[in-house]
Amino acid sequence: MNLEHLFTEFKEQAIQGRYLTLENIEPLLQQLNTNNQVSIIGKSVLEKPIYKYQIGQGATRIFLWSQMHGNESTTTKALFDFINLLNSGSNLANQLLETFTFCCIPILNPDGAALYTRENANKVDLNRDSQNLTQPESIVLRATFESFKPDYCFNLHDQRTIFGVGATGKPATVSFLAPSYNEEREVNASRLKAINLIAGINKVLQEYILGQIGRFDDSFNINCIGDTFQYLGVSTLLFEAGHFSNDYQREETRKYVFMALLSSFTLLCENDIVSNGITDYLNISQNKVVFYDFMFKNVKINYDGIEIITNFAAQYKEELFENQIFFNAYITEVGDLENYFGHYEYDAKKALYEDDYDNFPKLNQKANFYLDKKIEFVNGLIKS
Repeated sequence: MNLEHLFTEFKEQAIQGRYLTLENIEPLLQQLNTNNQVSIIGKSVLEKPIYKYQIGQGATRIFLWSQMHGNESTTTKALFDFINLLNSGSNLANQLLETFTFCCIPILNPDGAALYTRENANKVDLNRDSQNLTQPESIVLRATFESFKPDYCFNLHDQRTIFGVGATGKPATVSFLAPSYNEEREVNASRLKAINLIAGINKVLQEYILGQIGRFDDSFNINCIGDTFQYLGVSTLLFEAGHFSNDYQREETRKYVFMALLSSFTLLCENDIVSNGITDYLNISQNKVVFYDFMFKNVKINYDGIEIITNFAAQYKEELFENQIFFNAYITEVGDLENYFGHYEYDAKKALYEDDYDNFPKLNQKANFYLDKKIEFVNGLIKS
């Protein structure tokens, strides 16, 4: 199976970039609603509809939801790419639809999506509301889970650019987790099914992004939805879409999430899963906070009349303005930064730092500066 070709063929061209709202996907859902596959299953805090898309008639029931955090849109794009494949009429699509019934919530948190925030309109993190169910979006998710009765749950998220694969210096482009079902992080039958499936997905993806797949922390928190569903006995997989080199719009990462989704279901369909993949799963390096978006090394700073050579880092803030996301770089750390990496690294070779303020890289200051009065950096990059 040529996963690259399938992604190119079924990529949904109508949605791109990081800012993805209900208004972007509603026309797609209307096009897909050829036989009452789309329904409104509830409303958000601000009374926006929450949609469900269901397709297939297979015995194995798959529940997928995305944008529980409104600013995490990569998996939503990949989900629509996968839905396009399911609607293609191909032999592969027919096989999947005969094997599985898919229930998808493309944007669980439409208010957060519009505001480009992690939280909902009440400033509640829905992924910490699985027990108290204080928010309408949480109630909708739980009610759909209980009525659909899934065999597998796919909890689809994005993660920040700060995560790397252990200490390898490679970004965690996609990370996975089979959440724990108890404090002891034991492995029962349902969790083992998720572990085995992730081990199989990892084997496929390593052929495309060698060394760029991470394993998320499995500390148990019953307030998190994945942990709750695992606790309730349903095999649950967490997907975390991360950074690929120079891919801040996450169009490359989108491809690998599509590949992971399709691989999940072909592995299940063909029963091509190892019976005990715990070792393979644990051999996936754990996510580690080791990256900054920018790292500037060997910079000379005149500090109270004393010249020192140091390093500093900057990080993008994703800021919404007039329905566009702007990546604005701010200085976040000054020091030796040992054991950290930058997605963009620059060796100043002892060039003197100056800026339009106090000629010192201050925390939370925009990453606009000069080196030796000759090289100007604007928003973290050399001005062309």
